[in-house]
This record gives sequence, structure tokens and C-alpha cells, in this order.
Amino acid sequence: MRWTSTWHILPAALAVILVACQPVAGSQEASSEVDVGTDCAGEAVICPGRPAADGFALVADGLAASIITDPDDEPGLLRAASDLAEDLAAVSGQPVAAGAEAAAGRAIIVGTLGGNALIDALVAEGRLDVSGVDGVWEAYLHQVVDNPAPGIDRALVIAGADMRGAIYGVYDVSRAAGVSPWHWWADVPIDHHDQLQVSAGRRIDAPSVRYRGIFLNDENPALYGWVNETYGGFNHDFYEQVFELILRQRGNYLWPAMWGKAFSDDDPLNAPTADMYGVVIGTSHHEPLMRAHVEWARYGDGAWDFATNEDTLREFWREGVERMGDHESLVTIGMRGDGDEAMTEGTAITLLESVVAAQREIIAEVTGRPATETPQVWALYKEVQDYFDQGMDVPEDVTLLFADDNWGNIRRLPARGASREGGYGVYYHFDYVGDPRNYKWLNTNQIERTWEQMNLAWEHGADALWIVNVGDLKPMEFPISFFLDQAWDPEAMTLEAMSGYTRDWAAEQFGEAEAEAIAELLTRYTQYNSRRKHELITPSTFSLTGFDEARRVLADWQALADMADAVRARLAPEYDDAFVQLVWFPVHASANLTALHVETARNRLYASQGRVEANAAADEVERLFARDAELTRIYHEEVAGGKWNHFMSQTHISYTYWQQPEVDVLPSLVRIEPRAGAHLGLALSNGGETFHFERYGMETRRIELFDRGTETAMAELSSSVPWINLSRTSGGVGPVSLSIDWSALEPGRHTGRITVTGSGDALYEIPVAAIQRPAITDAGIAIEADGHVTLEAAGHARAVDGDTVRWIEIPDIGRTGSGMTVLPANSASFEPDGTGPHLDYPVQIWTAGHVEIDVTLSPTLDYLDRGGMRFGVSLDDGPVEIVNIHADDRHEVWQENVRTSVTVQTTQHVVETPGRHTVRLWLIDPGLVFQRVSVRTGDLPDSYLGPPASARSE
Repeated sequence: MRWTSTWHILPAALAVILVACQPVAGSQEASSEVDVGTDCAGEAVICPGRPAADGFALVADGLAASIITDPDDEPGLLRAASDLAEDLAAVSGQPVAAGAEAAAGRAIIVGTLGGNALIDALVAEGRLDVSGVDGVWEAYLHQVVDNPAPGIDRALVIAGADMRGAIYGVYDVSRAAGVSPWHWWADVPIDHHDQLQVSAGRRIDAPSVRYRGIFLNDENPALYGWVNETYGGFNHDFYEQVFELILRQRGNYLWPAMWGKAFSDDDPLNAPTADMYGVVIGTSHHEPLMRAHVEWARYGDGAWDFATNEDTLREFWREGVERMGDHESLVTIGMRGDGDEAMTEGTAITLLESVVAAQREIIAEVTGRPATETPQVWALYKEVQDYFDQGMDVPEDVTLLFADDNWGNIRRLPARGASREGGYGVYYHFDYVGDPRNYKWLNTNQIERTWEQMNLAWEHGADALWIVNVGDLKPMEFPISFFLDQAWDPEAMTLEAMSGYTRDWAAEQFGEAEAEAIAELLTRYTQYNSRRKHELITPSTFSLTGFDEARRVLADWQALADMADAVRARLAPEYDDAFVQLVWFPVHASANLTALHVETARNRLYASQGRVEANAAADEVERLFARDAELTRIYHEEVAGGKWNHFMSQTHISYTYWQQPEVDVLPSLVRIEPRAGAHLGLALSNGGETFHFERYGMETRRIELFDRGTETAMAELSSSVPWINLSRTSGGVGPVSLSIDWSALEPGRHTGRITVTGSGDALYEIPVAAIQRPAITDAGIAIEADGHVTLEAAGHARAVDGDTVRWIEIPDIGRTGSGMTVLPANSASFEPDGTGPHLDYPVQIWTAGHVEIDVTLSPTLDYLDRGGMRFGVSLDDGPVEIVNIHADDRHEVWQENVRTSVTVQTTQHVVETPGRHTVRLWLIDPGLVFQRVSVRTGDLPDSYLGPPASARSE
């Protein structure tokens, strides 16, 4: 049975939830410590307040219940129980008793079924119901039991089907009591409670995905520098912190760091420690049979080539399995080339089948058991997927691990209804080193996109293993939490649960008061960062002239930075270290980097125009470059007293190709020599020589007056017609805004001009055209102006579902808004025959003739290998143009899609008559995410994000 929180403070997928409790009538206590009466009755959950008559006092009058374990139980569980004691001591402010010294007759009994004599006795007596838990992988229960043993009046029993199940039950109590999994890794403070109760009842939980883990990768220089300074190397002292974090997040699997590192070779205690904690160890996609890549450089002899060096490789791999021993492991099989490259040119299926056969022989020989009894995984990474697609025979018991394209787009999933004994999994990325460019510095991953892609995996049966490349671990705290929470129970991570997750997570780290504001900061910074990775932004990314794009992008970032400052000022001081790490720093660092590139572009444009301001723009770039270094210093030296030194040492400025620069490089700048005297210059905000206004289009334009000389220039401005509004008509340099008084114009085209005179004999004539349109009487219609009519995909007028699917809106998944897709995504394809699922967009188009319709989608891949994913576009009742978004499968096209985070597909149509029309998007292949629809009626200026959404009739 699943239980879902009724109050969003923690993710709904959590096992134990701290739920809202209302005070009973007449309560005089503070709201955080109220007598909750019976409002927390039901399944066993934790509430602040004194217990009801049938509840259990986890903490009463500042004293936590004692913790009872069986000394013969699993060592990893005993260790986790000691963590629970420390956590409750931090919550209550008092030490927690252990063993039979029950605090006021209250105890928490923790154990595994078959490993704890007291729990087993309760089961035998019929007082503890373990149905749905016993024999279920990593399952656990919480149940309040009266008089479980002499001297104990009431106990909370935490029982696991196995060691990890019990550990998850322990950590969920900690988490519900207010101890964040990120307490150590992000310095999240623990709130004090004098009273905490567990309601009477029973609840159980168990994971849906068998293996759930993270991959520490691309860890130089940041994690590398921190680990070596803090622990002296990647040893068991370091990994203990990683293991505990994984378990607190209800994960169970790790691919250890591997850039020049060997988990088992660097510290012989690493693997035994992992086994004691209960974390399953594997090796990455190109490190077979528990041997780290660097171990071949240390101990290998000859070429990493099975065809020519089989005997040596067999012995090398045998040593890896022998060293593994009885430690719980998930063994990677298969082979890639040395250095994570392709093994051969072409698809050497026979060779790779021979490799796998040899590896399984080694596993069987060393373990003394059939290879089928040792869990194995084969990663279909990059070119290895071609082997699978072309029919390579893989033993049925091996888990097939599909991969994304390193950019968050899953490449392949099992066909509908496909099954295999070993199951299927997904290797996902939050960090990457490679083509078309590294992205390693800050979090650029939206949980909305992660949810959408991993929900595809779940719906298509990839439920054996989910692992994500998290780079240095920090600063991926937020997406790591989401990934592992979704992996625990993908069914429970519904669209609604995902939509509330960010707020829940913010409340868990920072409390309720600022949860909404912090959720907005997390949502927006990840949305803005996902538009284009930091390392891919250049001075030419955002247009200075097209749709005023750069100005709008910087305004968005500045508003977010200001909001982060305001929230930081309101938070209690004890939250500051955590807030800076998790929110404030990524917001400010991202805003600063974006501004640096935009100001660099401004410097170069201004220099080409002879503006004296080019020099000020160069100064600003230098300031922003220094600010980047200062932000890094703050993170390294001021946060948590310097605890996280080195974690922000990843270079990120001025990439020239896919690999990172050795150091951050100040962009090249241009400085000019002003002319002597006062000389007025002028430029238009659209980069042209004229202004064109249309009713319902962009409302304002700017004339930019600037100095070209050593003295301040003055200007006089006048309009030839009264319907042109100027923000000023005289003065010095600076912007002058133009708008149109539409109330003074009849429908039709009108022309005028602006005359500007000024210092240095300056004389400028600026033609202005304005097209007045008739009023639109129907409400909700998007109106053409400025050469386009553009809508966010979620702005449809009608969504027609199919018999087997329904349209849903995924909030914030688009570069500029939400996205539309259908659930379930594993349904059969449709035909656009006039009866299938579709979205309708009413538009007003003023001119008949040829138009192009651009549909912007998330860059989903052809994950079912069906020859491309398709949708349809029609205008009114015209023919449906079927689009295959993978028709052009050139590598260069994929590169552009992942650079821009979208794919834009264009169809051709004819508008027979001006007026109201309907653009219709037809669903053919489920799994696509539609972000925007834009009808182009004329040439548009270059921009990265495309035109702003069009005005709508009211």
C-alpha cells in the first residue's frame, strides 16, 4: 500500500512524511508544539506536537525515545541506527538513550526481519504485520506497537525486509523529523522540536526501480581538489559521506569517481566500507569486471585489444572479480576502447560477443556459481547501442542499460511489451565532457525535463537500474534529490507531484516561510540555464537588436538575482550557508556570466559604431570577469567557513572548442579613441535605419543617442506627425523611447519621420511606419504583428484527447514557457485523419499568401528506433503536413539541437484570405514535447529564443 502526504513539505514519494497538524480547540500552546489531538491519526506518520492518546511520542518534552537494536543485526543497519540517534539528539537537543533504557517507556525498535530477535518475536506473536514487506526487495514498515517488551509501554517499530529496507525506514524517520539528506553535504540546519509524535498505525513502502544511483565523474578539478585537501585522496573516509548521502536519498548504487582513480585500488577499505554501508558498487560503462580504467595504465600489459591481447585481458579481469569477493556488486560487462573510445571502426558484433562470453566464464569460474547468479549490466553507450540495434546476442539475465545522448535525451528504450530477465535501465547525465562542449560548472538541469524523460523510461519498462552522472556531486544537489525520489516510486511521481516537488524540496531545506519564493528561484534559474549551457554561451548568443532579446534576458536574470538577495536577507542566519550553496550562488553566478557575454557583445557593437560607451562596456566586462572570481572566492572561503574550497574551480569562460580552457579567459575587448569635441551619434534599437510599428506588435522602440567625442553631445528631436510619441525631445545622450498613439489612427498604413539634430553638425532622419489594424471582437485570438504570430504551446484554445492518451501541460519545460505532451507516452502511434489527438491555436492573419509555421519542440530522440518521430501541422481544413523531426539525422543537426535545447521544425502553408485561422498540431508519435508555435508572415530578425508571444484579443 502506498501513502501520499496531504501537505507538501517533503516529496510525496517519501516514506515518512511530516504532515500538517491542527491544534485542538482551546490549545494554548505555540503552533509548532501543539497538542494535535486526533488530527494525525491513521497510518504511522510524524507530526510536531504532543501525541494523541494512541500516538507515539518520538520526542516528548525535549527527550527523544530510546533506540533499541539487536547487536547481532546487520552492521550497516546498526550504523544507520546510530545516525538516527544523532539526528534525534540534534532535533531534541538531548542525547538519545540506547538499548533497554527506554525514555519514559518509549522506544524505537529498529531491525531486519530475521536479524532482530525482538522484532521476530512480535511477528511470531501476531503483533507486527509484515505482509507486503517480508521477502520484498528493500521494503520496510513503520508501526506503533503497545507493550512490545518489559519496560517499554509503546514503541515505533522500524522493520526492513533486508538491511537496506531497514536503513531506508530509519532515514525516513530522520527526514520526517526535520533532518535533510543534505544536512552535511549542503549545511542544511536542523530545526529544534520539543515535541514530535508518530500517529498510531502501520505503513509500508518499497522501491519500484531496483538499482538507483549516481556516478561521480568528470571530477577534476573541483571534486578532486576538495577531496585531496579534505581527505588526502578518494579514500573510505570520503566515500563514507557519499554512501550515507545515497542511503539518506534512498538510493543504493554508485559508480565511483574514475578520472585517474581506482576505487578498490586506491584504498583497499573502499569496497568493504561500501558493503558494510549497504551501497552496491559498480563501474562505469567502459570499465568491465570491477576494474577501473586507470588500473590498465597501472598494471596492464600490451594493448587494450581483446583480439590481440586476450590472455592478458582475461587475467586482468579475473583479478577484478577475485577482488570483488562477496561484496554486493553489479558487474559491468562488455568493452569499449581504451580511454572511453569506440573499440573498433564499425560494429564488431562477433568480437564483442566473444568478449562478453569470456567475461561470463571468468565470473562463473571465480565465484563458483553460474554467471546468471551474479548481477550484471551491459551499458549501451554511444556506438555500443549500434551493436544492440544490429542484433547482438546478450544473455537474458544481463541488465541492458540504455543511455541518453549525454545531454538529457534518452537514445533508446525497450519496445512496448518487451521484457527480459535482467530487465532494462537508463544511464542519464547532469554533467558531461565531450561534443559539442563540456558542461560541468553549475546545475543546468530542469527537473521538468528529467521527469519527462525518466517517465518515458518508466512507461517503457526500464525499471531495473537508473543511474545519473552527477559530475562533482555538488552543485547538483537539487536534481540528485529529484532523480532518486522519482526512481524510488515513478508511479507516485505524477505530473502533479513533480509540479509541487520544487516547493516541497525548498520547504525541506529552508522551512515553510520562504518555500514559495525559493521554489520560484530554483525553477527560474534552472529554466534560464537550460536554455543554453553556460559553456556554450558566447557574445553572439543573445541578440542585442532582435526583439530586444539581450536586454530582456538580462532583465530576467537581474530580477532573479534581486529576489535571491531579498530572500537571503529575510532568512534566519543559520540558513545562510545552505542558501548560498543551493540557491544564491547559482543564481548570481549564472546572471553574472550571462551579463559578461552580453556586455562583451555590446562592447564590440559599440566600438563598430564609434561609441565612446564601448570603453565603458569594456570596463563592465572586466568588472564582471572580476566578479566571477569574487563569487568563486565567496563560495570557497566564506561559505561554511571554507568547508567547500575548490568546488567552484571549474573553468567556464571563453571555451573555443569542446574541451575546457585551462583557465578562465577574459574575452577580447575593443577600446576606441574619442574624437575631439562633441559629436553626436545615433543608432536604432532594432539595428536598422527605420522603425516599423504594427498594432498588436512591439509597443516601443528606442533611439539610442551616444557620444563619439571627448565632450558631451546634445540633441533636439522632433516628429513630423502628432501620433508619434517621444519620451523626450531634447537633452544629452541616452535612450529616447518611441511609441504610437493608436487612438489617433484609422486602420491602414501611416508614415512619418523623426528628425534629430545635435552637436557636431549631426542631422538624422528616421522614417517611421505604423500600420493600424481593425479591432478583434472574438476573445483569445493571437494576432499577427511584426511578421509573425507566436504562441506558447500551452496557449492552445482546445486540446482534443485520444481514446488512449490525454494532453498534459508540463510547467516550465520550455525555453520560454511550458510544454505540451501526452500521457501515457507508451501508447501506439496515431494517424492525422481528423479524429486523432490535436491542439488548436486560433490566429488572426492580416495578409493572404505563403506562410511558414515553425514548431519548437524539446529535442527528443527516436528512442523506439521507428525511423523518426512524427507530428502533423495543418492550417484550417488544409492538408496535414507530416513532419519527421529526425528526417535529417546528420550529426551537425543533433549538435545544434543540444546546443539550443530545442528542435525547430518548419512547414509551408498558404493563407487563402485574411482573417481568423486555426493552426492545428496533430499528434502522431507520443513522446514529443511541443513548446511553441509561430506563423511567420515575413522576415524576422535573428534571435536565439525567437519572437515574444503575440498579443491576444480580449
